Amino acid sequence: MKYRSLASILPLALFLGAAVVHAQDTAAPAAPADASAAPAPKPEKTPLAKDMDKINRSFRALRKQIGDATQNDSTLTLLATIHDSATAASKETPAKAADLPDADQAKFNSDFQSKMQEFITAVDKVTADIKGGDNATAATDLKALAALERDDHKQFRKPEKE
Repeated sequence: MKYRSLASILPLALFLGAAVVHAQDTAAPAAPADASAAPAPKPEKTPLAKDMDKINRSFRALRKQIGDATQNDSTLTLLATIHDSATAASKETPAKAADLPDADQAKFNSDFQSKMQEFITAVDKVTADIKGGDNATAATDLKALAALERDDHKQFRKPEKE
């Protein structure tokens, strides 16, 4: 008789023990004691960053379709978006300028604006190639435009991680 009661109590004890352990595992984690442990919200993008994002999205799509003459209407629309965004961006000041001494900021901004004008001229050249129906030359000019963009980013873009 003792063994029967013990045999029925033992599984019950194991079941209750497992339930208690499971309840502790699923309990809500404690809130961090330090509020600084929470991730900081991302800062809002500057108008220049928003314009550059538009250029980047259009540029990616443009690379995929530049060689296809059947998509020239879409290509011209993308080029117009790049042109308009680059024109708006040329009137902005890069965030990297704030890190420079006051004496160097004016030259940095002037250089940025002249490079943006050079970029816009290159976009206009690709647009003229497409309007002329020469997609092969447009693809070559787009590669040159991409190289110009890379070089300018090295010079004017603030590093994301320091």
